[in-house]
Amino acid sequence: MTTSKASRPTALVTGATAGIGESFSRLLAREGFNLILIARDLARLEERKRALSEKHPELLIETLRADLTVESDIATVESRVAEGIDVLINNAGFGINKSFTKSSVLSERELLKVLVETPMRLAHHAIPAMIEKKNGVIINVSSVASFIAGGTYSAAKSYLTVLSESLQSELKSSGVKVLALCPGFTRTEFHQRGRMKMSGLPEFLWLSADSVTEVAWRDVHRGRAISVPGWQYKLLTFIVGLLPRPLIRKYGINVKAKQRKD
Repeated sequence: MTTSKASRPTALVTGATAGIGESFSRLLAREGFNLILIARDLARLEERKRALSEKHPELLIETLRADLTVESDIATVESRVAEGIDVLINNAGFGINKSFTKSSVLSERELLKVLVETPMRLAHHAIPAMIEKKNGVIINVSSVASFIAGGTYSAAKSYLTVLSESLQSELKSSGVKVLALCPGFTRTEFHQRGRMKMSGLPEFLWLSADSVTEVAWRDVHRGRAISVPGWQYKLLTFIVGLLPRPLIRKYGINVKAKQRKD
């Protein structure tokens, strides 16, 4: 029996045109989900829609251009989420290539809008319908940076990690699964957009976006609250958990300093 397009489950992905978000869109298409792709660049959104539609003509692919630093755009995405979705991937994000004392308040507020406020609001709108259906998945793309003291990016990602852990515990018996995906350095456009200096990073520390999303999808269905892809980052987070906070603070400051260009 052929499944109609409208009867398929639906997944919404923010930051869907590149990196981890783009990888999630391909993974979810393979899994048979209709897609709602969210990003700022309409041309790239339409390109992703064409590519996915050509490979998966059985799916409904919807695009929604939104800048998640803009209140009206966030509200538009909230309204779409409230209509009912089965999977929410909170992936959109960016970093600030300045220390807190040198960055602008506007930049810091925009970072909080994208990395903290938007994921919280979208999850808040998605969960009621998921609970009613006794089924749903929310993956918040956090970072291993959430375990160290590396500026406001680390602080924002810490919020996502802790929120995900809390929701996974709260919703455990509801059928809704929530995961904080905490990758390390992943080959995406993130570092180039943030003008971060990454040339000195050893090759073995780099992960691929596809491997990261595959691990996350497996882990969320295993009921895990946190997913740390890659043996190197599993080891790192284990060591961080044993270190005294003064050393963790020092490590975080040093990492951020090395990523900044003069």
